[in-house]
Amino acid sequence: MATLLDSGIKPYNHYGAYLKEKYDGQKVFKVIVDGNFTCPNRDGSKGYGGCTYCNVDSFTPDTARKIPSIREQVENGIARARNSYGAEKFIIYFQPNTNTYAPTHLLKMMYDEALSIDPENTLGLSVGTRPDCLDFEKIDLLESYTDQFDVDLEMGMESIYNDTLEQINRGCSHDEFLSTMRMLQKTKLELCVHTIFGFPWETEEMMLRYADEINKHPQIKFVKLHHLHIVEGSIMGVKYKRDPFKLFSIEEYTDFLAKFIPLLRPDIIIQRIFGIADRELLIAPNWGFPKSKIQTHIDKGLESRGVKQGSQYIEDYKN
Repeated sequence: MATLLDSGIKPYNHYGAYLKEKYDGQKVFKVIVDGNFTCPNRDGSKGYGGCTYCNVDSFTPDTARKIPSIREQVENGIARARNSYGAEKFIIYFQPNTNTYAPTHLLKMMYDEALSIDPENTLGLSVGTRPDCLDFEKIDLLESYTDQFDVDLEMGMESIYNDTLEQINRGCSHDEFLSTMRMLQKTKLELCVHTIFGFPWETEEMMLRYADEINKHPQIKFVKLHHLHIVEGSIMGVKYKRDPFKLFSIEEYTDFLAKFIPLLRPDIIIQRIFGIADRELLIAPNWGFPKSKIQTHIDKGLESRGVKQGSQYIEDYKN
């Protein structure tokens, strides 16, 4: 018997359906650009070594790592997306490290260059950053592009608990996140918040409270939900090899999402429901499937559990 999932309808608002509807069925692809940024907890401004879970190579494709200029990265990324995936339109995605961690005039030069390469087919700009690397001047710069492009500002919240943020050497408190959210209260930007679930000292009850934090900020349009995974080249990777700790199995993570997604505000669009690293960098958890099969497995698991995004949020709101 056919299910809604068989028709492409998922039990949550997913990014693919959003892009398809917004851009009239055109195939839209994100082109990753490495602007050679660093982070304030890597360069000594706030600390050294970066977040303990982080090896930037684990989420930066080889095509971005090995090509020095922005122009080459964008041109090659667009060509690859067209040839391999039939992409028609593009979002320029400044992803690795902290992509607002530079003087505003330099940021403008980089964003301008990337957006000028194929303007007829470029729909948007997506910029990944940290809450403590934004100010009104940089927000104004990003908002200046909204007359011509959709601009997605992606911020790593990671956890809502300051104790966790300290343990992972984040160099940024949740209070700083809240301060930045106040700056973005009436923003023209499409705001995406990134979370990580599964830090071993956080209980399920603690993690489910992330939904309450996300829900109370109406300016949040997108979320990326990741499970904690351990990669080579990270401080946490060294610790895990010495003394392994509990991580989500794929079934446990699906069970968790089945509790979390109903709590999430129903208008929010989920860009991702899990994270993954290159196989040669991944230490754990190894779920034994390629990315596409993990996505299908989780989606089927959520559907079989009767999940509906926002169902519990609506009930709580009415009460």
